[in-house]
Amino acid sequence: MSAFITPHPMRSLPMPRFSLLFPLRRIRMRSLLRHWAPGMALSLLLAPALSIPLMAQKYNPSKQKPINDVYLIGHRNVAGGLNFYSAKKALAMGQAWAHQILATSVVIKDPVVDEFVNRLAQNIVRNSDVHIPVTVYVLRNPQVNAFTLPGGYFFVNSGAIVALHDEDELAGIMAHELGHVACRHVTKKMTQRDLLSLASIPLVIAAGPGLAGLGAEEAANVALPLQFERFSRADEREADWLGIQYLWKAGFDPNGLVRAFQTLEKDQQTQPGFMARAFASHPQTPARIKRSDMEIRDYLPPRPEYIVNTSAFNQMQMRLKKILHGAKVRKPLAPPKSALPGPPILKRPSSH
Repeated sequence: MSAFITPHPMRSLPMPRFSLLFPLRRIRMRSLLRHWAPGMALSLLLAPALSIPLMAQKYNPSKQKPINDVYLIGHRNVAGGLNFYSAKKALAMGQAWAHQILATSVVIKDPVVDEFVNRLAQNIVRNSDVHIPVTVYVLRNPQVNAFTLPGGYFFVNSGAIVALHDEDELAGIMAHELGHVACRHVTKKMTQRDLLSLASIPLVIAAGPGLAGLGAEEAANVALPLQFERFSRADEREADWLGIQYLWKAGFDPNGLVRAFQTLEKDQQTQPGFMARAFASHPQTPARIKRSDMEIRDYLPPRPEYIVNTSAFNQMQMRLKKILHGAKVRKPLAPPKSALPGPPILKRPSSH
């Protein structure tokens, strides 16, 4: 037995004449206010809460992703993802490559330069997500370049040190490279290469022996660097953000990284070949600078002051320039200590 619902009788009303542009023009203002007033009142009540700046919201650790939470630096894993290379294998591989570089390069062994660059690097390492020992070498090379190898081998060209203006700029470049180390970007890229090489095997087999197969194999090999270029842009963005965090954690002005790349890019425009090709492959585009500024503003808690430059950096840089020009420099009477130079130059965030 089914139930039927009898529709409520309605008076016959004239059909409203609606316009395509103003379908509600015949609705009275009193009706609009009756329906919309509660919503408008609620919006006015919520407006102050919704207008709270993001800076005031970002201190809640429970709402932060680990990679954005600077209070988790050193206690988070930023090297997630597929990686075929264990830490032991990466160390052996990086050691072999480092020996090749050292055998074909000139290493600056001045005690003042070595002590300063190593001390700066170790300070950033202590305030980073890097959990392996880092060994730093200063290479006598006029090209601006800094790069890392698996296993914690870190190379900085003398050209990069003399081209920068302040200590926080050099710290920024080093922090950026240590971001690559923390994320294990090199071995991740090698893993991607291995996967792409495996994927190209059916292509070579299907082409058969002879010139056709050889051509397919060459095409597969040529495609690999193009794929890596696509991946490395994401790697650079990640290293930028981590480098900014490490600068902040170590007490340096986080804008030092942005200013460093702006300085080097400006010199590259006036002196082609000034930067190494790999180092210049990802310029500081306006979008990249804007993203870094946003990350600094929205995620980094403000500090009353930051380290921008120190007299120790200026003295080391002047000494290195003399060495590069063949001038004699005095040997330090005692191992240099960080407490000997003058006080650091500090910059307050309000002066940005």
